[in-house]
Amino acid sequence: MLGLKVPLKDAEKWKQYIIVNNFINNNYQYLKDKNHIYFPLISEFTIIRSQGLEFVDKEFNKTKHKGTLRENLGKSLTKEELEFVKTAHDIIGSIAILEIPQDLVFREKVIAETLLQTNKQIKTVLKKADIHGGVYRTQKMIYLAGEKTKETIYRENNVQLKLDVEKVYFSIRLSNERKRIMKLIQPGEEVLVMFSGCAPYPVVLAKNTEAKHILGIEINPDGHKYGLENVKLNKIKSVDLICGDVHEVIPKLKEKNSKLTFDRILMPLPKTADEFLDDALAVSKKGTMIHFYDFLELGKFDEATEKIDKACKKAGFKHKILEIVKCGQHAPYIYRICVDFKII
Repeated sequence: MLGLKVPLKDAEKWKQYIIVNNFINNNYQYLKDKNHIYFPLISEFTIIRSQGLEFVDKEFNKTKHKGTLRENLGKSLTKEELEFVKTAHDIIGSIAILEIPQDLVFREKVIAETLLQTNKQIKTVLKKADIHGGVYRTQKMIYLAGEKTKETIYRENNVQLKLDVEKVYFSIRLSNERKRIMKLIQPGEEVLVMFSGCAPYPVVLAKNTEAKHILGIEINPDGHKYGLENVKLNKIKSVDLICGDVHEVIPKLKEKNSKLTFDRILMPLPKTADEFLDDALAVSKKGTMIHFYDFLELGKFDEATEKIDKACKKAGFKHKILEIVKCGQHAPYIYRICVDFKII
């Protein structure tokens, strides 16, 4: 049957991906050999072979659990209730995060307990109580079942990331984007990560590249606290983190060192990153690479390049757009994109 061959070092990242996107065939068990893990799949999806992935035909053993979440819920919910169930969910470390429709709130405990029984990786089940909001872009969560915690350790790209899923903005869907940036880093680079959160970008880049130094700036005190913990957790020495508003931190850094510039700048804040382009350009030089993120409708990606053009003209910089990359879908017809551009 259809399987996905994955290098063992990337097992957790791709396991998360195929579970979140409902590609996993839960009726069969994973297989391992010395160097690879093999995941049973329902269907193929787009892969890049250079990432070490390969679709294979493999004999998988049947799982010992009693079926999928939906199959198990069929024993407790009516057919009408099952129609409202959203079986897709995020798994961050040992925490599963559900969306519970209003029509099923009175059944949420049953759904959560059933999910715990279905997936042994999950130790805690929470539900989204609101959308991401506020300056820190955090999201309220409500405990449903399992261990009563909102803190977990998530693994990806050879690192461990400790975080509280309610106090810190974090997206597992950006794992591949972090890996993409990781592969672009050149030895000896000085890197700035704006809006660094619990430090996924700084830690992944420091652990997997030969960057000379990485500076992260994060306004959320909780995000900053977990970032510091993650630097220690991964035994990294080439990362410094500052807690503060980018608008305020950059000018203070320039006051101390008027010649301060970076070789690469990441701006992973899609909602309002254009408001910080002036700050990024203030610490840019000829050759600086900038990764600018935005949320835009399909067919309107040029709006991002227009924002970049405007800011560069204001700062007196010439630039070159190198690539526009889709980093995931935010909503129907709306994508998270990254514009890679270079100061020339």
